[in-house]
Amino acid sequence: MKRVSRPSRAPSSVKKRQTAKNAHAPQRGQPGQIRIIGGQWRGRKLPVLDAQGLRPTTDRNKETLFNWLMQRVSGARCLDLFAGSGGLGLEALSRYATHCDFIELDKQASRQLKANLATLKVEPSVTARVHNGDALNIVKSLAQTPYDIVFVDPPFNQNLVEPALNALVNNVKVGSVIYLEHESSLSTPPLPDNWQITKEKRTNALVYMLIEVVS
Repeated sequence: MKRVSRPSRAPSSVKKRQTAKNAHAPQRGQPGQIRIIGGQWRGRKLPVLDAQGLRPTTDRNKETLFNWLMQRVSGARCLDLFAGSGGLGLEALSRYATHCDFIELDKQASRQLKANLATLKVEPSVTARVHNGDALNIVKSLAQTPYDIVFVDPPFNQNLVEPALNALVNNVKVGSVIYLEHESSLSTPPLPDNWQITKEKRTNALVYMLIEVVS
């Protein structure tokens, strides 16, 4: 394993400091919500639980990500590895991804995600499935059919980035893309030789990027 070259274009300059991933994220003891920003459910707002470590991705970051993924989402099989609110997987389904597996450790967050899928009338098992438990263990059982898009946005400061990427080797194929988001204080770990960082942005708080399996 070795670090692949980053794209020649420099990361965008920081416009403001981000101290949280979503302005709609719940404050301790208060309910919150996420908003789907594109596709068939555009504008829908869904409740989010006040769960420890839950950091829904900002609308700005989601807009950037799904601009990157614009030609890839429709018809894709997706995996939301540390689902939390499920915002990334739900956004993909709104944009006509064929299927998304959501993995979430917190039982209450998993229940809320199932309820939100029911609210959106998503067909269980066929279109989406919520797996409650440890992502690094569950992902091993999901390697039979590789995913086209994988979202990797683990809780900060828990040393999960490198183990998560290592666990995904058998869940992707040539042409698959992995969205990775982690705290800016953390160096992106070495990647397999055939994984290439194709897009990357950085703020004071976090780094987010798109990685493509190229061969």
